[in-house]
Amino acid sequence: MLFENWKENLEPLIDKYKGRKHPLHYNNTYQLLIMVILSAQDSDANINNITIPFFEKYSNLESISNSNIEEITPYFTKVKNYPTKTTWIFEIAKLLKTDNNIPINLIDLVALKGIGRKSANVILRETNQKTEGIIVDLHVIRVAPRIGLTPKYEDGNKIEKLLMQQLPYEIWNEIGMAFSFLGREICRPTNPKCNDCPINIHCNYFKNLNQ
Repeated sequence: MLFENWKENLEPLIDKYKGRKHPLHYNNTYQLLIMVILSAQDSDANINNITIPFFEKYSNLESISNSNIEEITPYFTKVKNYPTKTTWIFEIAKLLKTDNNIPINLIDLVALKGIGRKSANVILRETNQKTEGIIVDLHVIRVAPRIGLTPKYEDGNKIEKLLMQQLPYEIWNEIGMAFSFLGREICRPTNPKCNDCPINIHCNYFKNLNQ
C-alpha cells in the first residue's frame, strides 16, 4: 500500500485513542522512568500496584540515591527480574542525582540502563517531548504484522524501523500507543474482535477472514 494511504487509513484508529494516557499510573517523569524500567516483561497492573508504597517512601531520584540497594529491593520482589531492575534503578539514581537531570531526548534516555527504545519513546510521548520514534511494545509487535504494515518479527526495534519508514512523521507520536491500545482491547492474540476494529477494512487479517 502506498505511503500516503496509511496516514488516511489509520486516522480512525488515531482518533479513537489520541491523547490517551499510558496505562502506567504515574504522576510525574520520575515515576514514569521508574515504572517503565520495572514494567519490562511484566504487567502494567502489577507495576501500578507495587510502586504505590515505593513512591510513598521514595518520592524522587535523590531519595533513592541517598538510600541503598538493600533498602529498596524489598519493594520490588514481586517484579520479574527484580534484582537486575533494582540495580538499574539505583545506578540511574546515583548517576542523575535529581529528577531535573532525567533526559528528554532518545539518545540520552537509551544510554540509561534498563531503558530501550520502546521505554524511551513512551517517556518522550508521555512528557510531550519531541517525537523521535514510534512506541513498539508486545501489542504492536503483534498488531502491525497482522494488519499488514510489516512482516512478522519478534524484534520490536525491527518493527519500529519499518513503521518509521512506512508512516509519515506527523503520526509517529500517537500511532504506537494507538496500536498498543488496539492490541489490548480489540486485536487480541486469540479471538480478536475484528468487527469492532476501526481500521478493519484496511487489515490483511480481516480481509483473509472474509475471503
